[in-house]
Amino acid sequence: MNAIVERVRAAQDAVTRISAIPLLVRAAIFVTALVGFAVAFPAEVLIGRPLLFLAVAALLPAVGPRRVWPTFAALVMVGGWLLATDGYGRPVALWRLLAVAALLYLGHSLCALAALLPYDGVVDAGLISRWLLRVAAVLLGTAVLGVLLLRVAGLGGEAGHQWVTVLGLLVAVGVAALLGWLLRRR
Repeated sequence: MNAIVERVRAAQDAVTRISAIPLLVRAAIFVTALVGFAVAFPAEVLIGRPLLFLAVAALLPAVGPRRVWPTFAALVMVGGWLLATDGYGRPVALWRLLAVAALLYLGHSLCALAALLPYDGVVDAGLISRWLLRVAAVLLGTAVLGVLLLRVAGLGGEAGHQWVTVLGLLVAVGVAALLGWLLRRR
């Protein structure tokens, strides 16, 4: 019983010491994941109980950015994208594809930042702005390059390729597994 009381006191102490910027970064993770789910999932799914599930799935990476929850939220977002395009027959729109990709990257980057920031850390706002400027530069460069490559290749328009999405997901999972194996090997 003493262990439970000590954990509750430690949690209360941590809540009283939390500073504003780490809390704002975690709130940004929640909002980014929730907006990503809204963009990825079809509108018919975003009514009722699934919305509660998606809100919890968006909250988990904000609470535990060092754990498996950011990956879980990203897989839910990709699953929503696949459900919208395959299950509901939505055409692959370039704006939606770029938005989902940008929100995935932004959520990932914010989770990496939140994993480094202690709850009670005093953080300069310049650090956060420089971090977000780098993220914006990567997103802008990727979007411009992606659109240019689509135009050069003659792809795009209304015809989407489902197998490319699945292949990209498999490559991402494979890279994550390889990095996890390399990390455990050290």
